[in-house]
Amino acid sequence: MTQSPTTPLPAPEERRRLREAKSLTQAEVASRLGVTRETVRSWETGRTTPRGRKREAYAELLTGPAPAETEVTVRLEPTAPALVGGGAPPSYEEKPPEDGEPELPTPALTPAQAFDALYAFCAPALVRQTFLLTGRRELARESVERAFQLAWHRWPEVAVDRDPAGWVRAAAYEYALSPWHRMRLRHRHPETPPADAADRALLDVLLKLPPVYRRTLLLYDGVGLDLPETAAETEASTPAAANRLLHARKAVAARLPELAVPEELHQRLAELASTERLRAAKPHSVRQYGEQRARRWTRAAIAFTVLLIGTTALTLRSAPDHYEAPLSPAETVHGVPPRAAQGPLSPTQLKLQAKLKSETASGPERLVPEDR
Repeated sequence: MTQSPTTPLPAPEERRRLREAKSLTQAEVASRLGVTRETVRSWETGRTTPRGRKREAYAELLTGPAPAETEVTVRLEPTAPALVGGGAPPSYEEKPPEDGEPELPTPALTPAQAFDALYAFCAPALVRQTFLLTGRRELARESVERAFQLAWHRWPEVAVDRDPAGWVRAAAYEYALSPWHRMRLRHRHPETPPADAADRALLDVLLKLPPVYRRTLLLYDGVGLDLPETAAETEASTPAAANRLLHARKAVAARLPELAVPEELHQRLAELASTERLRAAKPHSVRQYGEQRARRWTRAAIAFTVLLIGTTALTLRSAPDHYEAPLSPAETVHGVPPRAAQGPLSPTQLKLQAKLKSETASGPERLVPEDR
């Protein structure tokens, strides 16, 4: 989380005039600050106000001197990150080369070096933010490590993302707020609360908020994102994010009236996060564990696939290739006289036979066609 902004910002009605005076478009301002054009438009209309480092960069862009028209080759050196902050990637300041100093090409970072730099900058602050989100120290560390393991597994996608730190933060928050953690045995017992009574009261109020309200409050008043970015990260519309923020602030102010001012709430969140001595694992160990875990899952998937293929082959081998009608069960039939064996006819049968033979062509019982 970032410190409270102290940089003076021009009034909303002056922001557009200052931008046009520098011959800058909204798209150019958005590109320089790493935000969307709609965000810059909302800043100029006064609907939203930038916070944190974006506020300082926006104020410097509007009130600072106009950029020179000639191109100057610059050398980028990272500035020191904030003690509690870390919601965005490290900022860079431009330093022109000194006289007589040769211009050396900046060596490209390997994927492992770029990942380690992102982890070293974001992980410590992200662990403290996740602790405010969950109230559990071990779960906060685990969530951050899992998020960075997922980022390393998808590094080609994360490396070209507009906001890699936001990508990792969203993954850590999603894992930390998963309802499946309630079924784990070690998460059924409460952890040791903070030592200070004020910190315990604030953490208790945060944990009693609904998860989506808690996340919105932490992103806006803790990390320092503006309202559109908060809505995008929480997968909500901007009005929905604003309503969640207002309800969360109202619930906090009802329990802790001294935190009704947003600036005071931001300061108390930063203090509560900084009091917890939470350490993240080393970046190389996170990468190695993530690779080992990916190999284990790959081997398990291969073994399951082989087992499935073997079971299918055995089924095809032993299955019948033609239809066989099932045999009906035997039943006992009653009331049928036994079949007599063949033998000489009885006198009655002989008499009946002679009668039938004698009446074959004559008699009223039969009709014989006449020859014409």
